[in-house]
Amino acid sequence: MIKLVLTDMDGTFLNNSGDFNRELFKEVKQLMKEKNVFFAPVTGKQCERVEELFGEDAADLWIIGDSATRIKHNGEFIYESLLSNELGQKIIQKLEELSPDHSIIACTQTGAVIKNTLSAEEAAIIRKSYTHVRQVSDFRELKEDFIKITIHDPQKRCMETREQLSPFFHSAYIVASEVSWIDITNVNVHKGTTVTHLQELLNVKPEETMVFGDTYNDIELMACAEYSFAVRNAVQEVKDAANYITRSNEEDGVLRTIKHMLSLQA
Repeated sequence: MIKLVLTDMDGTFLNNSGDFNRELFKEVKQLMKEKNVFFAPVTGKQCERVEELFGEDAADLWIIGDSATRIKHNGEFIYESLLSNELGQKIIQKLEELSPDHSIIACTQTGAVIKNTLSAEEAAIIRKSYTHVRQVSDFRELKEDFIKITIHDPQKRCMETREQLSPFFHSAYIVASEVSWIDITNVNVHKGTTVTHLQELLNVKPEETMVFGDTYNDIELMACAEYSFAVRNAVQEVKDAANYITRSNEEDGVLRTIKHMLSLQA
C-alpha cells in the first residue's frame, strides 16, 4: 500500500514551461487525501518558491527543498542541514577561481545570495527557483552558515567543473544535476538521505513509497522506494536506477501515474 509520494519538480512534475496541470492536481490531491497518502515535492528550489508554485495547496505538503537540505511542513522547518561558513567560503573561492562567468547562488537560512554583477538575464533565471534573493558585491560579506551553494553555467560546463571540485568531495556532497547546474550541500546530504529521514518521521517504509525523477541528482531518490519511476524524458542513468518508466513531464506523467496507482489501492 502506497503511503508516501515524492517527486522531483523541474523536468519531472513541472512541464517545460515550469507549471503543472492544476485541474488534474486538484483531482489527484483529493484522491491522495481519501487514501491517506502524504505528498512531498523534492527539489533544488527554495522551499518558499515551492509554496508559491502550489499556492493554497502548499499547506498540506511535506516540502523537501533547497536541494534536500530542508524539510518544511505547514510553514515550519522540520529539518535542515547546514554547510559551515568556513567550508562554504573555501568552495566559493575555488568556484570564482575556476570561472568568472558562471553564476554562484549562495543560500543561507534567510535566502539566496547572488553577486550584484550578474546580468539581468541570469538573475531572472535564478529567480525562477528562489523567492527570497538578495545581492552582494562580495560573498565574503556573508558570515552565516550555508544551506547550499548552487552554480548555474550557461556554457554547460558543470560536469567538468564538478571534477575540479574534487578536493571537497570528502567534506561536501557535490552533484551536477545536469550540464548547466551544480548543487553543493553538507556531506552525505542529498535527496536519498533526506527522504529516508522523512520516511522515518512519517513511519513509512520504502515498499510504501512512490518516487519520480529525471536527472542525476534523482539517482539516490530511486533507491528510496519500491515504486520508483523515471519519467520518459529522464537521463538514462535515472531510467536504469528506476524500477519503472512513465510518461514524460510534458504528458503529466507524475500525476497520471499517481492517479492510476492509487485508484488500484483499496
